[in-house]
Amino acid sequence: MPKFCANLTMLWNELDFMDRFAAAARAGFKGVEYLFPYDYDKNQLAEQLHKHKLAQVLHNFPAGDWGKGERGIGCHPDRVGEFQDGVEKAIEYANALGCRQLNCLAGIAPSGVAPEKLRETFVKNLKFAAGKLKAAGIKLLTEPINTRDMPGFYLNYSRQAFDIIRDTGSDNLYLQYDIYHMQVMEGDLARTIEANLKLIPHLQLADNPGRNEPGTGEINYAFLFRHIERIGYEGWIGCEYKPRTNTDAGLGWVKPYL
Repeated sequence: MPKFCANLTMLWNELDFMDRFAAAARAGFKGVEYLFPYDYDKNQLAEQLHKHKLAQVLHNFPAGDWGKGERGIGCHPDRVGEFQDGVEKAIEYANALGCRQLNCLAGIAPSGVAPEKLRETFVKNLKFAAGKLKAAGIKLLTEPINTRDMPGFYLNYSRQAFDIIRDTGSDNLYLQYDIYHMQVMEGDLARTIEANLKLIPHLQLADNPGRNEPGTGEINYAFLFRHIERIGYEGWIGCEYKPRTNTDAGLGWVKPYL
């Protein structure tokens, strides 16, 4: 049976962040993910996880100034030192939280930089991070994101990501496959997941259009969940969607799985 973790960045936004751990546990979730832990004391986060018997499934590397529109710095040639410092910080938090997967956001491509330089920078940064994380016993993931929600984002397609993974030469770099983003960009969800199962340790979901909960849009999630179980996917599925009304009212789709 698929196992789902609550994305605390997207869900229960009516609550203070620290109160969302309790809400996730009350709803029946056994794991949580969120974009970034860095605004919070890692010991306080670990206390919430322990108190509510939750696994920390995933968080991202530091991604620049999110409030000013930055969405990662992995492909930025002039910020390699900052990227490397962020890798160390991410590992520090992951170790404190028991998190065994970290996601690297490529970022919005800076203007005026040649495409080959962007790719070279991203590959080198991923190779560096993959080695550091492997030594710490943590998987490195990277995620394609659709160009409608994030115009200019560097990594947009699963094939593009698999080519980059290959070119790093690392055995510790994987794809974070977001079903919503890939439905927007390329479709062919079931076949892509099955064909690349060994390189996909984490899935995320939302329906399309609207990025709301499953059952509100065009994606046949009932089929997709059966398919994912049939092919032997063993990872978590992150619930990274915007509730159409409020979080608790929209959890009916996941109750049979919790």
